[in-house]
Amino acid sequence: MATDASPKFHQNPDFRAVPQPSDFHPEITVASHDGLEFWQFMIAGSIAGCVEHMAMFPVDTLKTRMQALGSCHSHQSFGLRQALRSVLQHEGTIGLYRGIGAMALGAAPAHAVYFSVYEFFKEYLSSGNPNNSAAHAVSGVFATVASDAVFTPMDMVKQRLQLRSSPYRGVMDCVRRVLREEGFEAFYASYRTTVLMNAPYTAVHFATYEAAKRGLMEISPESASDERLVVHATAGAAAGALAAAVTTPLDVVKTQLQCQMATNLSYETEHLTLSPAHLAKWFFL
Repeated sequence: MATDASPKFHQNPDFRAVPQPSDFHPEITVASHDGLEFWQFMIAGSIAGCVEHMAMFPVDTLKTRMQALGSCHSHQSFGLRQALRSVLQHEGTIGLYRGIGAMALGAAPAHAVYFSVYEFFKEYLSSGNPNNSAAHAVSGVFATVASDAVFTPMDMVKQRLQLRSSPYRGVMDCVRRVLREEGFEAFYASYRTTVLMNAPYTAVHFATYEAAKRGLMEISPESASDERLVVHATAGAAAGALAAAVTTPLDVVKTQLQCQMATNLSYETEHLTLSPAHLAKWFFL
C-alpha cells in the first residue's frame, strides 16, 4: 500500500519552517563531473588556450630566443635581459609578437582537443571519485598526446618565425618553404620529444593542480565559493611552476629540433647535426 512519505513538520508546533533563499533549488545536486557536454569542453578549452598563449606570447618569444639562439653562441651568455634588449633594439615591440598568427591557428584546435580529451578520461577513469590524483595524471597524459599531434606543426612554424633574422616572411611562406625544402616530416621532427616533455608536464601539472585546489578549499571551506577564482589561480600557478621546473631540459631540446634548419639559414656560424641524444648531452654539460 502506498504511503505518503512527505514530511509532516507543519503538523508539529515544535518545528518551525526555515525560509529558503530565492535562488535555492533542491533538485540540483553537486556531481563529481562538471556536467558539460563534449562540444562545450572543446569551446571552453579553445578560448582558454588562445587567451593563455596570446597573453604570454612575448615571454614565449624570449624563451625561444634564449633556447635556440643560445646554442649559436656557444661561448656567450644569453640571458633574459639580453634577449629582451636584442628584440627591442633590432625589431621593436612588434618583434615580441612575430609568429603569433601561427600560435592562433594551432592553439584553438589543439586546446579544444586537449580539454575535451582530458575531461572525457577524467570522468571515465575517476569512477566518480573527484580526489583520484592518478586518474587526473593519466587523463592529462592522454590529453597531451592527442593535442600535441594537432599543435606540433604550428608550434614549429611559430618558433621559426620567433627567431631573430628569421628567413621566413610569414606563416604561409614558412609552411610552403618547409614543405618544399624539408618535407612534411619536418613539421613533426620534434613530436616525440614534445610528447616526452608534455606527458610528464601534464601529469605533474594536473595532479598538483587538483591536489592544491582541494587543499586550498579545505583550509577555508566556508569561503571556498567566494574565493573560487583565487583558489584556481593559486593552484594553477603552483602546478605550472612545478611542472615547468621538471620538464624545461626537454623543452630546450624541442626548441632546437624545431629551429635547427632556420638557424642554419640565419647564421653563418658552426653548427652540428642535432639529435635528441646530442642535444641532451649538450644541455647537461
